Order: sequence, then C-alpha cells, then structure tokens
Amino acid sequence: RYYTFVYTMALCMQAAARAKLPFFVLDRPNPIGLEAVEGNIVHQGFASFVGMYPIATRHGMTAGELARYFNVEHGIGCELQVIECEGLTRSMLWEDTGLAFIPPSPNMPTPDTALVYPGMGLVEGTNVSEGRGTTRPFELAGAPWIDAEKLSRVLNDKHLAGVRFRPVHFTPTFSKYEGKSCNGIEVHVMDRDTFNPVVAGLTVIATIHDLYPHQFAFKASDFDRLVGNDWVRQDIEKGIPVSEMRRRWQAG
Repeated sequence: RYYTFVYTMALCMQAAARAKLPFFVLDRPNPIGLEAVEGNIVHQGFASFVGMYPIATRHGMTAGELARYFNVEHGIGCELQVIECEGLTRSMLWEDTGLAFIPPSPNMPTPDTALVYPGMGLVEGTNVSEGRGTTRPFELAGAPWIDAEKLSRVLNDKHLAGVRFRPVHFTPTFSKYEGKSCNGIEVHVMDRDTFNPVVAGLTVIATIHDLYPHQFAFKASDFDRLVGNDWVRQDIEKGIPVSEMRRRWQAG
C-alpha cells in the first residue's frame, strides 16, 4: 500500500478527469501476487501520500486494478483504459512470469525485497535501521545497541509461519546509522505461501521494542502514516500481541 507510484497514478487520473483527457494504464504484474490480502486498511484521518485510500497493506491488486478501484469507488471518474497483461493469473508471483525484474527504485532491488516490504517497510517509522544503505534493504533490520544473536533467537522462538531470522552485522553506507556497525536480523522467507509479511514486520518491531525499551523509539507520525492508524503503535507500546492486532484489523 505505501509504495507511492500508485498514488502518483491516482493524482494523474484526477488531473486527467479535470482536463477531460483519456488516461491509459499499461498494467503490470504485482511482484508479490494477487491472491494474498494482508494487514489493516487506512483509517479516516490518516490518509497521506503513502496511503491515500482505505486499502489493505498487502492489497493483492495490479496497478490497473487499483486504477479501476480508485476511479469508481473513490469517484475520480476519468476516462480510464487499462491495457491488461496477457497470460497473467492471480496465483503468479514474479518468478512465475518469466520477466526480468527491473528495480523500480534503489531500495527495491529484487522480488525478495518486495515480498518482505509490506511488513519490514514499517521499520522506517522507528529508530531501527531498515537496511537502507546495504545491498539487502528491508530484508535486514538492526541498530548498534541490539544483540543480534538474542534478537534472532527470540524471534525464531515465536515460530512465525514461513520465515526464519538469522543474526547479522551490517554497516549502512547511508540513511540511519550511516557508517556505524549495526547488529540485527536478516529475514529469510522459507515458504511464500504461509509467510505473512505484515505480521512478521510488526513482530520484529514489537520484539525490539520489548527487548530494548530504553533504546527503541517510534517516529510516531511516520509510523502511524505508514500503518494508517495510531492504535497499532499504541498496542505495541501496551505489549498487546500482534496476533490480537491481526484479529482487530481483519474486519476492515
């Protein structure tokens, strides 16, 4: 949800509607598939350029499907034409398409990055490095004050579906902790079908919060904007399990 290209598209659609110009979307596969829908929706009062509409964190749509949804359900009303992908099925992940992956930005270098991003992207709203400035952004998370072995052990003891955590040490070349040695975890997705990136990302954040209450800090406005509400952050601060948060957001 918080990948901003789709909101650039939506704003261009609004401009096209005002100018009475047709708008074309050359659709593309969603690199993390079109079947799984995970995470919460954006609540009223938290809309932003990283979440303009009340869609799920992992929304399970292509850009063309999002365009149709924005156009009809949110009243943009432009003259929209979506040029659909030939041969695309809803079960396809990127490696099933046979297409080369072209990084849409320096911090989205591989399809593996995209798979963990719906959850690990939330680390941006904290004082923990999300791996920017390394070759594995969003697959890494850490800080100088973390014990990598302890964090990985505690996370693996939670037995989250489809994922394991490896202790790592890395030094970002830019962004948070630039030039400083960080300790943390690498996210290894073992089973794409059972892995829930939102649950995994929030579990990483909540675990670091619990283990390092004096060092860890939220960037509250950034985190809330990414999540699309303020109650997820408040629940982490209260020690409420991620499983309970998941039950709460499912209705949306």
